[in-house]
Amino acid sequence: MSENDQTRTSPDEAAGERFHEPVADRAPTPEEERAAERAAQSVDVEETAEHFEEAARIGANVRGEGEIEPPTPR
Repeated sequence: MSENDQTRTSPDEAAGERFHEPVADRAPTPEEERAAERAAQSVDVEETAEHFEEAARIGANVRGEGEIEPPTPR
């Protein structure tokens, strides 16, 4: 087995790494709930959405190092 074969992900491994919706492992503590409520009052949702969309556009156009490439068919 060559070094490259050892670092490749098998189709079975890749299937287990696919994105799944996140699930909370526990309910928030009362302190966490209060912190979330305080943060919700101080966050400008429109500005945050603009920054998110800008980052998504930039990320979608990254070429070279750091580029996320689609999987190649085998």
